Amino acid sequence: MNTLTKLTVAALLWAVPASAETVNGLRTVDEFSAITDDAERSAALFNEMFVVIESPRCMNCHPVGDVPAQGDLMQAHQPPVVRGDGGIGAPGMRCSTCHGAENVEFKTGQGSIPGHTPWQLAPIEMGWIGKSATEICEQLKDPERNGNRDLAELHEHNAEDGLVGWGWEPGEGRTPAAGTQKIFGELTQAWIDTGAVCPTL
Repeated sequence: MNTLTKLTVAALLWAVPASAETVNGLRTVDEFSAITDDAERSAALFNEMFVVIESPRCMNCHPVGDVPAQGDLMQAHQPPVVRGDGGIGAPGMRCSTCHGAENVEFKTGQGSIPGHTPWQLAPIEMGWIGKSATEICEQLKDPERNGNRDLAELHEHNAEDGLVGWGWEPGEGRTPAAGTQKIFGELTQAWIDTGAVCPTL
């Protein structure tokens, strides 16, 4: 069995089993300790990271075009907005026109306007919507498509960046990302430590 086939099989075998312990739907690093092959473990760890990455909390701000998505259903942003220079919106309709430093609940108690400083789209070269785990994994390792980060900086971004952390504190009316930012950071580091191997599915 070649390495590519082994990684494909490993990804299938290490989809979340019924017996797995999770924190808010995300497995912790120790759940992967039984995988003895580093490459297989690394690919499985990224698949678990992808549980967070594919969340609408992440995907909505990583569009492949110029229009962000919003909500759990990832619908086109309303009111209509565009990326603009630097991902902060067009002149006269900046992201900060509506998005302040923190979440603001509607007076009706049904929903909220998300907030964080800064509030902006990821650069277009970091667009994820519609891409597979494999494609996003390769993108995350490529400094030309990940904000010019090395793997250590990528870990820092995932583990400590406040805008990433917003995904677990998204405000009324939005489902938080799975797990916690701490676990996401630990998964990222474990993935790096095992070779930063990308899954093949």
